[in-house]
Amino acid sequence: MASSEIYRYLSVQDKDIALDPEGFLVDMADWSPAVAEALAAEEERTLTAEHWEVIEVLRNFYARYEMAPAMRPLVKAVGLALGAEKGKSLHLMRLFPDSPAKVGARLAGLPKPANCL
Repeated sequence: MASSEIYRYLSVQDKDIALDPEGFLVDMADWSPAVAEALAAEEERTLTAEHWEVIEVLRNFYARYEMAPAMRPLVKAVGLALGAEKGKSLHLMRLFPDSPAKVGARLAGLPKPANCL
C-alpha cells in the first residue's frame, strides 16, 4: 500500500524511508520501531513505554480494521486495551499533543486517519 507522492526521505539504519508531504510513510512495510523513534526524534519527542502501548493499540486496530482510527475510535480502543484511565482523550493529548490520532498513526507507520486535519 503506497502513496503516490514522495516528499522526502528519512535515513534509518542505512535505509532511506520515503515520506509523504505530511510525514507519513509512503510504504507501510518500511515501518519498524527504529523508524518510529526516528520520526519522533524529528519532532523532539521521546517515546516512552506509554507511547509504545498506544502505538501497539494503533497497529492492532489497523491490522483488524484496515484503517487508522480517528480520535473517538482511538480513545475507545485504548480504553479497551489498556484500561479506562488510559482510554481518555486527556491522556492521549498528553502523549501526542496536537492530534493524537494523526501523530500516533504517523509514528505507528499507518496511513493518515480519515477525518483528521
